[in-house]
This record gives sequence, C-alpha cells and structure tokens, in this order.
Amino acid sequence: MKLCIVAVGHKMPDWVAAGCAEYIKRMPREMAVSVVEIKPEPRGSKTREQLLAAEKTRIRAALPAGCRIVALDERGEDLTTVKLAARLEGWMGEGRDIALLIGGADGLDPELKAEASQNGGAMLRLSSLTLPHAMARLILCEQLYRAVSVIRNHPYHREG
Repeated sequence: MKLCIVAVGHKMPDWVAAGCAEYIKRMPREMAVSVVEIKPEPRGSKTREQLLAAEKTRIRAALPAGCRIVALDERGEDLTTVKLAARLEGWMGEGRDIALLIGGADGLDPELKAEASQNGGAMLRLSSLTLPHAMARLILCEQLYRAVSVIRNHPYHREG
C-alpha cells in the first residue's frame, strides 16, 4: 500500500520540506509515502466555488488509480494516534493505495469531501486548531510515521 499526500500549495519553506523528507524516509517500504504538490488556483476575481472547482480538477488528475480518498478537513473525524494506526492497519489489509488530501486556503471542494466519505474513505482532522498548510503537511507526515511505529511496536510512540 502506498500513501500519497496530495496537497494544494507549493514553495513550502525549507524546514517543511526537510521535516517531511525525514519522516517519509523513515516509513517502511510497504507503506511508502509521496507528496504531490498541487498549484493553487490564482484568486483574481474568481468566487470560492470557482477556485475550489479548479483545484479539484488538479487534485483528481494527481490521484492514484483506484485509491481510497482521505480528506483532511476541520470538520473531519478526530482520531487519536492509536486509532489512526488501527485505521491504517485495516486499510493495509485491503491493499488499496491511499490519497490524503490537504486543500488550499479555501479548503477542499465539497465533491472531494463527499467522495472521501464514501467507498471506504474518510474525512479526518489533524487538530481542532486552524493550522497553516505547511504545518498541516508536516504534522501529517509525522503522524503517519507515528502510526506506523504503533503498528510495529516501535518505541517512537509512547502511550500514557
């Protein structure tokens, strides 16, 4: 199973790229992580709906064929690291690739969120706090690594 983080936004600060690269490097081969950056739609005089629709088209073009879609959204399910690990382990058993979507400044198109809620996907939130996109990307990479460490009984994650 491969994990693909599809994130609207480009030109992340060096510390984000370095942090993400470190956690991605630590992931096991059977759960390799990649990051695909999607160019944000220029704002101009476009409505929010037009911006989201344009980004949705770019996101869809980047999705691996037949993948499970997991949308990151502030209204998504709030999981602990242990519950995320259990969810990942269940998905591993099915063998489908997973695309984790991080929207742009205006979020994700409602159609993508609906797709994530269907067909075994999910809508998850990283925090109840509003996070900058660069930070969300880094936190997601770290949490994926942490969840894998739980699955493998590695001492990186400590409960209690």
